[in-house]
Amino acid sequence: MSARLEVADIFGRHGEAYRQVHDGHLGRVERRVMSAIELCRTAELGGHVEGCRSCGAIRVAYNSCRNRHCPKCQGQACRDWLAAREAELLPVPYFHVVFTLPAQIAAITFQNKAAVYTILFKAVAETLRTIAADSKHLGAEIGLIAVLHSWGQNLHYHPHIHCIVPGGGLSPDGTRWISCRPGFFLPVRVLSRLFRRLFLEELRTAYDAGKLSFFSDLAVLALPAAFKRRAGEVRRLEWVVYAKPPFGGPEQVLAYLGRYTHRVAIANSRLISMENDRVGFRWKDYRHGGRTKVMTLDAHEFIRRFLLHTLPDGFHRIRHYGFLANGHRAARLDQCRRLLAKPQQDDREPDAESAAAAPLAATHRCPCCGGSMITLAIWRCGQVPPSPFCCDTS
Repeated sequence: MSARLEVADIFGRHGEAYRQVHDGHLGRVERRVMSAIELCRTAELGGHVEGCRSCGAIRVAYNSCRNRHCPKCQGQACRDWLAAREAELLPVPYFHVVFTLPAQIAAITFQNKAAVYTILFKAVAETLRTIAADSKHLGAEIGLIAVLHSWGQNLHYHPHIHCIVPGGGLSPDGTRWISCRPGFFLPVRVLSRLFRRLFLEELRTAYDAGKLSFFSDLAVLALPAAFKRRAGEVRRLEWVVYAKPPFGGPEQVLAYLGRYTHRVAIANSRLISMENDRVGFRWKDYRHGGRTKVMTLDAHEFIRRFLLHTLPDGFHRIRHYGFLANGHRAARLDQCRRLLAKPQQDDREPDAESAAAAPLAATHRCPCCGGSMITLAIWRCGQVPPSPFCCDTS
């Protein structure tokens, strides 16, 4: 296979057979994701023809699907999002805190994605804000960005939330910035205990309200006694919460955010081969020191694992809380900067705009001579490319 193997190639070769085999179990969201990835940057979605003013070179550019699960469509969305976040960074250390659900709860989550993902976000945010507000720990109102991921390196279902948190917060009366101890944010054992309690309380409330559904091997949990027993089992487990050391500075924070905010289940760059109905890809085995290994799966199993991570329609997997909440973020950040005696620089927003615009400008340069490209023709989804540009000459 070519070194440029893509998820779209795997779906293109094996997707139709997968749909037929799993016709009775494949949902609308999964079907739409498969179709979008298969058609992304093909003539089916329309496109435009560019010509170079200098050398006359012609290039056909097809439209992207813009589906948030597509490995090819996240680059510009990520750059735009990071450009907006750059102006919001504070001159303080930032911490990375991860909250993970145990396997017994992950199974329930998969069958109730929208309901349990919402519970997960609420429990994570409330845990961090409650412990941070406690005077025994930080005694401050914090802000955080929370990002939902549902995969591990081997594409198994592994729901968890990554939180990027400034190392400090506003005092209760709003008159001081309270910094956390150097190199230490909040005690993870305390966070784990409260997270477990809050999550299970919300899960029980959702169950009592009839908001959870169970089928297949979990159908027994529809019985109140079975659900109570399962809740009791996971209450006795240690729930994994861990905090990583603080970042070196704002640039490192942005770079780190870029790795997490718009990531999909697997990047095309990790794909190695597609031969004899088998797909090979690189993965890191964190149970053995993060060593890079190669995993080979049946193509249908690869597709199945990829589709485990589709999100419900309209569900937001990046959320902001505390003084970073959308409703009052600008005003609260200004307050934080005043208290930190470091006002926002007026020249940062233009920098962010230029950073977001630079990649776009590069795509309109001639690949042959570097000259300026102009649009010669446009066609829309379902239309035939204008003659003589029916073939991709890029």
